[in-house]
Amino acid sequence: QVRLVESGGGLVQGGDSLKLSCAGSGRTFSPYAMAWFRQAPGKEREFVAAISTSGGSTHYSDSVKGRFTISRDNAKNSVYLQIDSLKPEDTAVYYCAADGIPGRAPSSRDLNYVYWGRGTQVTVSS
Repeated sequence: QVRLVESGGGLVQGGDSLKLSCAGSGRTFSPYAMAWFRQAPGKEREFVAAISTSGGSTHYSDSVKGRFTISRDNAKNSVYLQIDSLKPEDTAVYYCAADGIPGRAPSSRDLNYVYWGRGTQVTVSS
């Protein structure tokens, strides 16, 4: 069974940092781009960041650029999201996702991603 499991969320104060982790199992994800999305209460799911198979190419939404850093460790079949200078508007459920086509460039297009985790809640108080 292919699974992606996120962890590392929690309740934090504005200005704090968090590192989210996403561990894959059931298949090797190294040939696939990986991404993070988030969904805030009452809002549509939105793209946050994506990373290429090697980790050499990354892509961020404008709203998080400079504060979020995506990385991956293919030996651990994992992807990470370092979040700095957290803001209340970062409050959301954060999901990791894996692309369905090997070698495809990282994208903000959610339809590219066929495997999804169940999410981890991040709540930022002001």
